[in-house]
Amino acid sequence: MNKTFRLLLAQALIVTAGATAVASASAQVVVIAPGAPPPVRYEAVPAARPGFVWDQGHWRWDHGRYVWIGGHWQHERVGYHWVPGHWVAHGPNYRWIEGHWA
Repeated sequence: MNKTFRLLLAQALIVTAGATAVASASAQVVVIAPGAPPPVRYEAVPAARPGFVWDQGHWRWDHGRYVWIGGHWQHERVGYHWVPGHWVAHGPNYRWIEGHWA
């Protein structure tokens, strides 16, 4: 193989790997539970921490039952605000909307 061909082949592989990484990073898991989550547990919110926002705890659907996930810190993104994850009624079921920056 000549040098130009190898260079073009390497570039094509890099582009393909990047496209694959973007495709897998944008994949979304849809979580549907057959009933409403239990009432929210109220947690003591820790003192403010510079550069972070508090993500409240929530119920996660895991192997046929709800499991409580405690709150945790999210790295702050300047110019955005944190929208906590939450359950939304979807007919007789409930759908989980992942927390995200908006």
